[in-house]
Amino acid sequence: MVKVSLFGREKETLDFTSIEAQSFHVAREIETKTGAGNDFLGWLNFASKLPEEEIVRIEKTAKRIRENYDTLVVCGIGGSYLGARAVIEALNGLFPEDNFEIIFFGNTLSPDYTAQVLKHLEHKHFAINVISKSGTTTETAVSFRLLKELFVKKFGEEELKDAVVATTDRVRGSLKFEADEIGYETFVIPDDIGGRYSVITPVGLLPIACAGIDIREFIRGVIDGEKMYSGKDFHKNPAYYYGAIRYLMKVQDNMTSEMFVTYHLQYQMIGEWLKQLFDESEGKDGKALLCTSATFTTDLHSMGQFIQQGAPVLFETIIHVRQPKEDVTVKADEKNYDNLNYLAGKEMSFICEKAYEATLKAHTEGHTPAVVLDVDMMNAYSLGNLMYFFFRACAFSAYLLEVNPFNQPGVEIYKKNMFELLGKPGYKK
Repeated sequence: MVKVSLFGREKETLDFTSIEAQSFHVAREIETKTGAGNDFLGWLNFASKLPEEEIVRIEKTAKRIRENYDTLVVCGIGGSYLGARAVIEALNGLFPEDNFEIIFFGNTLSPDYTAQVLKHLEHKHFAINVISKSGTTTETAVSFRLLKELFVKKFGEEELKDAVVATTDRVRGSLKFEADEIGYETFVIPDDIGGRYSVITPVGLLPIACAGIDIREFIRGVIDGEKMYSGKDFHKNPAYYYGAIRYLMKVQDNMTSEMFVTYHLQYQMIGEWLKQLFDESEGKDGKALLCTSATFTTDLHSMGQFIQQGAPVLFETIIHVRQPKEDVTVKADEKNYDNLNYLAGKEMSFICEKAYEATLKAHTEGHTPAVVLDVDMMNAYSLGNLMYFFFRACAFSAYLLEVNPFNQPGVEIYKKNMFELLGKPGYKK
């Protein structure tokens, strides 16, 4: 279970009693699926209802891909890739000891990145997991077209059917039609789970399994989270307590931003995933916090000055992992040019922990409060549990703000403008 601790001046100023009645109402709306956007609450108990045969099929498909290809290209944008990438990098690291490569594509319109990936793939025997409910998301669709063109050029039309796995709608959409027409293996994006909550579905589970990660442990962490974070009393439910803090930071303490902080470079994508989860869920009607992310101590050398002495507009939410997977010991150096022999015999984990403690003290004794989310270690089980914790917290704080956590009407505006400028049929300039 995630432990939530609050540090800084708001511990005295946040009035939790002011939201007691409202919070029970919100918790009831979530449990009974009666709040705004309730048709997208399928994630609440998806993991515990996931059929064994579906898990087996995901595992078998991942095994087939790993045995027959050296690379998987995950082609998707937003929730169709962020969750899987966050899990894979957090658990396998940035330099995994694995001959199987996973590349994320279809998440940008950058010509440079697109060209570089395609050049890199010229020397790879790659499979493709294309992820799109409609099949017409511009970034993903154009990238998938380019991938198919390259694959057919290298390996021939006949090989394409086995190399592509489509994760898409159950019955409709252009990608589903193409998959049925050509014979791609398919997995379903559930109708009642939005993209930013989809890491616990085949959207995330297949790429995670292809990375050699135990998806059963990940799912077990989510299932345990369904029980741990379901209580209606936010004083006893860590996810709702964190959601209440976020809400009160905004409406009572006039904070405008929340900064998700990690102390490990391989957790950077967790911050990216969290930005989508909270900003897209809450960023409506001018009510929400702006969620951003940072990796310490790296970003202390760029943003640390503002956090310490800039405008008092943000609080930190720190994902504090107590035990690293690996460690390194600093050894004594006879010449001691760098004057670091006082650290001889100490492990990097010890040094990093002291940096965390020092930074927490400096920021909270200044004007930047902090919420610390303690996790014993980062493994498949704990990360599944942590992600579900954030699902619950996000729904809770969004309902407190009285916004629909499950739609994203603002995203459609740029798409409409882009389609007009590109001359897409049906869109007038």
